Amino acid sequence: MSEKKKFTLEYEVHSSPKILFSFLNEPNGLAQWFADEVKYKEQIYSFQWDGEEHKAKLTNLKENKLVRFKWLDDEPQCYFEMEILQDELTNDVALSITDFAPPEALEERRLIWDNQIQYLISVLGA
Repeated sequence: MSEKKKFTLEYEVHSSPKILFSFLNEPNGLAQWFADEVKYKEQIYSFQWDGEEHKAKLTNLKENKLVRFKWLDDEPQCYFEMEILQDELTNDVALSITDFAPPEALEERRLIWDNQIQYLISVLGA
């Protein structure tokens, strides 16, 4: 298996950082757009897609700013991060996604994020 490559995507989101943040770190918020079901216990999030469970540890959290998760069964250097960026002049809000994928799966992973973020934006009504 080839080594995973880091990539970053950025999406404009018409939402306040505080509201957006609740959809990034709260299990019921994440379950509305990211996974079919989300459970949380002792810094470990259990994400379910199509009945299959994947666990990730919350490794970094900055209130209304950033969440970083580390998949428990992934390579040590790999994580996925969702960071809220707000322009100081215009107050425009963007969501920056950092993730890792093998080179041959980069385009597919980007499309998955594109679809998920579009769904998040529709859930937010933004």
